[in-house]
Amino acid sequence: MAYRGMRRGQPKRGIRKYRLRRSDRQETLQKFLIVCEGKQTEPNYLRCFRGPNLVVEAKGLGVSPRQLVEEALELGRQGEYDQIWCVFDRDDCSVSDFNGAVQRAVSQGVRVAYSNQAFELWYLLHFHFYNTPMRREDYFSKLSESLPRPYEKNDPHMYDQLFWRQATALDNAERLLRRYSPPNPGTDDPSTTVHLLVRELNRFLPETRAKRA
Repeated sequence: MAYRGMRRGQPKRGIRKYRLRRSDRQETLQKFLIVCEGKQTEPNYLRCFRGPNLVVEAKGLGVSPRQLVEEALELGRQGEYDQIWCVFDRDDCSVSDFNGAVQRAVSQGVRVAYSNQAFELWYLLHFHFYNTPMRREDYFSKLSESLPRPYEKNDPHMYDQLFWRQATALDNAERLLRRYSPPNPGTDDPSTTVHLLVRELNRFLPETRAKRA
Protein backbone atom coordinates (compact mmCIF):
# COMPACT_ATOMS: atom_id res chain seq x y z
CA MET A 1 0.00 0.00 0.00
CA ALA A 2 1.53 3.27 -1.08
CA TYR A 3 1.57 6.03 1.48
CA ARG A 4 0.93 9.45 0.00
CA GLY A 5 2.43 12.62 1.37
CA MET A 6 5.40 11.12 3.23
CA ARG A 7 8.13 12.48 1.00
CA ARG A 8 8.17 15.90 2.54
CA GLY A 9 7.31 14.63 6.00
CA GLN A 10 4.53 17.17 6.45
CA PRO A 11 1.30 16.59 8.37
CA LYS A 12 -2.00 17.50 6.76
CA ARG A 13 -2.52 21.24 7.00
CA GLY A 14 -4.92 22.33 9.68
CA ILE A 15 -4.92 19.08 11.65
CA ARG A 16 -3.67 19.50 15.23
CA LYS A 17 -4.56 17.01 17.95
CA TYR A 18 -2.11 18.36 20.52
CA ARG A 19 -1.71 21.69 22.30
CA LEU A 20 0.27 24.32 20.42
CA ARG A 21 2.67 26.30 22.57
CA ARG A 22 1.60 29.91 22.85
CA SER A 23 4.07 32.37 21.37
CA ASP A 24 4.18 35.86 19.94
CA ARG A 25 5.88 37.03 16.79
CA GLN A 26 8.94 38.21 18.69
CA GLU A 27 9.64 34.76 20.08
CA THR A 28 11.85 32.35 18.14
CA LEU A 29 12.20 29.59 20.74
CA GLN A 30 11.02 26.24 19.39
CA LYS A 31 10.01 23.39 21.68
CA PHE A 32 10.10 19.88 20.23
CA LEU A 33 8.58 16.77 21.76
CA ILE A 34 10.29 13.74 20.21
CA VAL A 35 8.88 10.39 21.30
CA CYS A 36 11.16 7.47 20.42
CA GLU A 37 10.64 3.73 20.20
CA GLY A 38 14.16 3.05 21.45
CA LYS A 39 14.80 3.81 25.09
CA GLN A 40 18.34 5.16 24.68
CA THR A 41 19.87 5.13 21.18
CA GLU A 42 17.59 7.70 19.56
CA PRO A 43 17.05 9.95 22.63
CA ASN A 44 20.79 10.06 23.32
CA TYR A 45 21.43 11.28 19.79
CA LEU A 46 18.55 13.74 19.55
CA ARG A 47 19.18 15.41 22.91
CA CYS A 48 22.49 16.63 21.49
CA PHE A 49 20.65 19.13 19.30
CA ARG A 50 20.93 22.11 21.65
CA GLY A 51 20.80 25.84 21.15
CA PRO A 52 19.48 29.06 22.70
CA ASN A 53 16.38 28.92 20.47
CA LEU A 54 15.73 25.19 20.69
CA VAL A 55 14.34 22.94 23.41
CA VAL A 56 14.33 19.20 22.67
CA GLU A 57 12.35 16.91 24.95
CA ALA A 58 13.27 13.41 23.74
CA LYS A 59 11.66 10.42 25.43
CA GLY A 60 12.45 6.73 24.87
CA LEU A 61 9.43 4.56 25.64
CA GLY A 62 10.29 1.10 24.29
CA VAL A 63 6.81 0.38 22.87
CA SER A 64 5.46 -0.58 19.44
CA PRO A 65 5.08 2.07 16.73
CA ARG A 66 1.29 2.25 17.08
CA GLN A 67 1.52 2.51 20.89
CA LEU A 68 4.22 5.14 20.47
CA VAL A 69 1.92 7.34 18.39
CA GLU A 70 -0.83 7.14 21.01
CA GLU A 71 1.65 7.96 23.78
CA ALA A 72 2.90 10.94 21.77
CA LEU A 73 -0.64 12.24 21.39
CA GLU A 74 -1.27 11.90 25.11
CA LEU A 75 1.99 13.64 26.01
CA GLY A 76 1.15 16.36 23.53
CA ARG A 77 -2.14 17.00 25.28
CA GLN A 78 -0.33 17.36 28.60
CA GLY A 79 2.14 20.02 27.44
CA GLU A 80 2.60 22.75 24.87
CA TYR A 81 4.92 22.14 21.92
CA ASP A 82 5.72 23.70 18.57
CA GLN A 83 6.36 20.33 16.95
CA ILE A 84 5.75 16.70 17.93
CA TRP A 85 7.64 13.87 16.26
CA CYS A 86 7.62 10.09 16.57
CA VAL A 87 10.82 8.13 15.88
CA PHE A 88 10.49 4.41 15.27
CA ASP A 89 11.93 1.47 13.30
CA ARG A 90 10.42 -1.20 11.11
CA ASP A 91 12.18 -4.04 13.00
CA ASP A 92 9.75 -6.99 13.25
CA CYS A 93 6.62 -4.86 12.89
CA SER A 94 4.26 -6.01 10.12
CA VAL A 95 3.94 -3.84 7.04
CA SER A 96 0.31 -3.02 7.79
CA ASP A 97 1.03 -2.11 11.43
CA PHE A 98 4.04 -0.01 10.47
CA ASN A 99 2.22 1.91 7.74
CA GLY A 100 -0.79 2.23 10.01
CA ALA A 101 1.34 3.88 12.69
CA VAL A 102 2.77 6.36 10.17
CA GLN A 103 -0.68 7.21 8.83
CA ARG A 104 -2.19 7.53 12.31
CA ALA A 105 0.55 9.96 13.36
CA VAL A 106 0.33 12.18 10.29
CA SER A 107 -3.48 12.25 10.44
CA GLN A 108 -3.16 13.73 13.94
CA GLY A 109 -0.59 16.36 13.01
CA VAL A 110 2.39 14.40 14.39
CA ARG A 111 5.45 14.09 12.16
CA VAL A 112 7.35 10.84 11.74
CA ALA A 113 11.05 10.00 11.46
CA TYR A 114 10.94 6.30 10.59
CA SER A 115 13.67 3.88 9.61
CA ASN A 116 13.41 0.64 7.70
CA GLN A 117 15.08 -1.42 9.10
CA ALA A 118 16.80 0.42 11.94
CA PHE A 119 17.80 3.88 13.20
CA GLU A 120 21.43 2.89 12.61
CA LEU A 121 20.78 3.31 8.88
CA TRP A 122 20.90 7.07 9.55
CA TYR A 123 24.33 6.63 11.13
CA LEU A 124 25.60 4.56 8.18
CA LEU A 125 24.52 7.19 5.68
CA HIS A 126 27.10 9.52 7.20
CA PHE A 127 29.77 7.35 5.54
CA HIS A 128 28.29 5.77 2.42
CA PHE A 129 25.15 5.56 0.32
CA TYR A 130 23.32 2.26 0.92
CA ASN A 131 20.37 1.12 -1.18
CA THR A 132 20.22 -2.63 -0.62
CA PRO A 133 18.59 -4.46 2.32
CA MET A 134 20.81 -5.81 5.07
CA ARG A 135 20.41 -7.62 8.35
CA ARG A 136 20.35 -5.64 11.58
CA GLU A 137 23.69 -7.21 12.57
CA ASP A 138 25.23 -5.86 9.38
CA TYR A 139 24.35 -2.30 10.37
CA PHE A 140 26.40 -2.72 13.53
CA SER A 141 29.39 -4.39 11.84
CA LYS A 142 29.56 -1.78 9.08
CA LEU A 143 29.42 1.01 11.64
CA SER A 144 32.25 -0.62 13.57
CA GLU A 145 34.31 -0.63 10.37
CA SER A 146 33.63 3.06 9.75
CA LEU A 147 33.99 4.46 13.27
CA PRO A 148 37.30 4.90 15.11
CA ARG A 149 36.14 2.29 17.65
CA PRO A 150 33.58 -0.57 17.62
CA TYR A 151 30.00 0.63 17.53
CA GLU A 152 28.09 0.28 20.79
CA LYS A 153 24.35 0.64 20.79
CA ASN A 154 23.18 3.47 23.09
CA ASP A 155 26.54 5.25 22.75
CA PRO A 156 25.85 8.81 24.03
CA HIS A 157 28.66 10.25 21.88
CA MET A 158 27.34 9.36 18.41
CA TYR A 159 26.21 12.89 17.61
CA ASP A 160 29.69 14.29 18.23
CA GLN A 161 31.38 11.45 16.33
CA LEU A 162 29.18 11.95 13.28
CA PHE A 163 28.60 15.69 13.28
CA TRP A 164 31.17 16.62 10.67
CA ARG A 165 29.69 14.10 8.23
CA GLN A 166 26.10 15.20 8.75
CA ALA A 167 25.85 17.00 5.40
CA THR A 168 26.75 13.73 3.65
CA ALA A 169 24.09 11.84 5.61
CA LEU A 170 21.43 14.43 4.75
CA ASP A 171 22.24 14.15 1.05
CA ASN A 172 22.37 10.34 1.11
CA ALA A 173 19.09 10.00 3.00
CA GLU A 174 17.30 12.35 0.61
CA ARG A 175 18.74 10.50 -2.38
CA LEU A 176 17.62 7.18 -0.91
CA LEU A 177 14.07 8.40 -0.26
CA ARG A 178 13.78 9.65 -3.85
CA ARG A 179 14.18 6.07 -5.06
CA TYR A 180 10.69 5.25 -3.78
CA SER A 181 7.89 6.90 -5.71
CA PRO A 182 5.48 6.93 -4.07
CA PRO A 183 7.08 5.91 -0.76
CA ASN A 184 5.76 2.91 1.15
CA PRO A 185 7.46 3.00 4.59
CA GLY A 186 6.74 -0.65 5.43
CA THR A 187 8.31 -2.11 2.28
CA ASP A 188 10.93 0.49 1.31
CA ASP A 189 14.00 -1.33 2.63
CA PRO A 190 16.29 0.44 3.27
CA SER A 191 14.77 3.88 3.83
CA THR A 192 14.60 6.57 6.48
CA THR A 193 13.06 9.97 7.13
CA VAL A 194 15.28 10.80 10.10
CA HIS A 195 16.93 13.44 7.90
CA LEU A 196 13.63 15.36 7.83
CA LEU A 197 13.74 15.65 11.61
CA VAL A 198 17.42 16.59 11.58
CA ARG A 199 16.85 19.31 9.00
CA GLU A 200 14.01 20.71 11.08
CA LEU A 201 16.09 20.73 14.26
CA ASN A 202 18.98 22.37 12.43
CA ARG A 203 16.74 25.27 11.44
CA PHE A 204 16.79 26.46 15.06
CA LEU A 205 20.48 25.96 15.80
CA PRO A 206 23.20 28.59 15.50
CA GLU A 207 24.88 28.44 12.08
CA THR A 208 28.07 27.11 13.65
CA ARG A 209 26.16 24.07 14.98
CA ALA A 210 23.90 23.38 12.00
CA LYS A 211 26.03 21.80 9.32
CA ARG A 212 23.22 22.21 6.82
CA ALA A 213 19.62 23.30 7.44
